[in-house]
Amino acid sequence: MLLLLVLIPLAAFLAILCGAPARKTAVAAGWANLALGVWAAFSFNAKIWGISLPVLAKPALHLSLAMTDGMSAIMVLLSVIVTLAALLSGKAPEGKETLYYGSSLLISAGAIGAFAATDLFFFYAFHELALIPTFLMIGILGRGDRKEAAWKITIYLGLGSIILLAGLVWLASITGTFDIPKMVDFVKDHPIDAASQKGIAALLLVGFGVLVSLFPFHSWAAPAYASAPAPTSMLHAGVLKKFGLYGLLRIAIPLVPEGMQAWLTPLLVLLLGNILWVGLVTINQKRLDLMLGNSSVMHMGYIFLAIAALAASHTATGFTNTLGQPAAVLLMFGHGISIAMLFGLADKIERSTGTLELTDLGGLAKSAPGLAFMFGMVGMASIGLPGLANFAGEVLVFLSSFQNYDPSKGLGPVQIACILAIWGVVISAIYMLRAYRNIFQGPQVKATTDSADLTLADRIPALILAIALLAVGLYPNLLLNLLSLK
Repeated sequence: MLLLLVLIPLAAFLAILCGAPARKTAVAAGWANLALGVWAAFSFNAKIWGISLPVLAKPALHLSLAMTDGMSAIMVLLSVIVTLAALLSGKAPEGKETLYYGSSLLISAGAIGAFAATDLFFFYAFHELALIPTFLMIGILGRGDRKEAAWKITIYLGLGSIILLAGLVWLASITGTFDIPKMVDFVKDHPIDAASQKGIAALLLVGFGVLVSLFPFHSWAAPAYASAPAPTSMLHAGVLKKFGLYGLLRIAIPLVPEGMQAWLTPLLVLLLGNILWVGLVTINQKRLDLMLGNSSVMHMGYIFLAIAALAASHTATGFTNTLGQPAAVLLMFGHGISIAMLFGLADKIERSTGTLELTDLGGLAKSAPGLAFMFGMVGMASIGLPGLANFAGEVLVFLSSFQNYDPSKGLGPVQIACILAIWGVVISAIYMLRAYRNIFQGPQVKATTDSADLTLADRIPALILAIALLAVGLYPNLLLNLLSLK
């Protein structure tokens, strides 16, 4: 059954190539995958969701898909929610509907396959599948310096993928298998030596880090998101970028824990670069799309902080930090939903006013109160307002950083990083509130005088994402309970 989550978007893509109505076919596939994905996520431990098809005898490769735990279930849930919202958002250029909707479906299929794969080869291959249409969408259908942005993201993510591949092959050569659960079982009885762990962890941190836009490998992200069509920005920033974080939790933490611990201090320094340095860069942005792109990069630092807190807690008997993984997963979900909604609404602002320059906007709330309300809500979520999903994730990140704090020993590196990272909340409030004021408050200007409010078609994707933010924000156990199931 789980294979259907990958096959439905692929089948819709093929149908579009054969002449089926692009938008209707893609949206129908999105609704079908949402229904199936919600069912799968909340019953992931049922046997019907596992599948393993032999592909190659030696080395043994299997197209194995299974939601082995709540973490993969939540990431699949995030994927299907954002996919439907992305397909319903934006407007395809005349004559480019096949590329527009087909590429979005391929990105979705690749992301879902990567989160559900239990074979290391397909874990990597599905992600690469999703990157190809991302490059095409930016380079062909993007705006601004789209060709430069497309080449930049291609070079950065290509190099990151090569470095990541080296680390994954090294792991497979040591464990003798590509099956991820078998790899985890192998290292429990045959721990990898410390020197190899450190080398593998370095490759995984850099490889996954480039894909996540870890400072200083982040400069590809904001220009790419600013140039990309709305569905591509929503799917990549909201879903696909979480692959690197998911990979660290799925691969690096259980297989090379000592290696991750060895690089703890550099990781803490780099994640503070995301939160503080990129945060200050975000404040300085004059365009909404670039501000949102840099904001996305900034907030990755908080998830890395949860991963660092988890890595720091490793002992001979296992990990003593029980909050690190739930914190990272919950914030990944919250950020994925909120950033997708922000990019979707930013596209509506640009189509309505013709600009995303903050200095050219003002008073939009008077002509578009529905848009102002939705943007205000998701903007507050991004800042970390209580009652919305991001707040629950960020609080859990801060709590995870202090879970193993011993006052008698003073502040450790993780606690110091956490205290500094809290300033990121202030930075987020500055740039988001300023943007909201410049766009929606004050007197109307020429660009906003005749702007249209959200139509029913615009409200549906925004409401889907808003409901997810509220549901998880008001009741975080909706997702946290999944992480406690086996």
